[in-house]
Amino acid sequence: MDLTGAKWRKSSRSSTNGGACVEVAGNLVDAVGVRDSKDPNGPALVFAPTAWRAFVGRLPERA
Repeated sequence: MDLTGAKWRKSSRSSTNGGACVEVAGNLVDAVGVRDSKDPNGPALVFAPTAWRAFVGRLPERA
């Protein structure tokens, strides 16, 4: 999938101190992109929007 037009944002679920930074592109048509912010030119995962919502919905609540 071509992610050229993706608008990446740091996930609110990313760690601020541990360096585990995930970026999410939710502006794509019929897809959600996920990548490591430390390697923006590296590989990205692509999910169907329904699969991404199901994944995020299963994450534990933050304190």
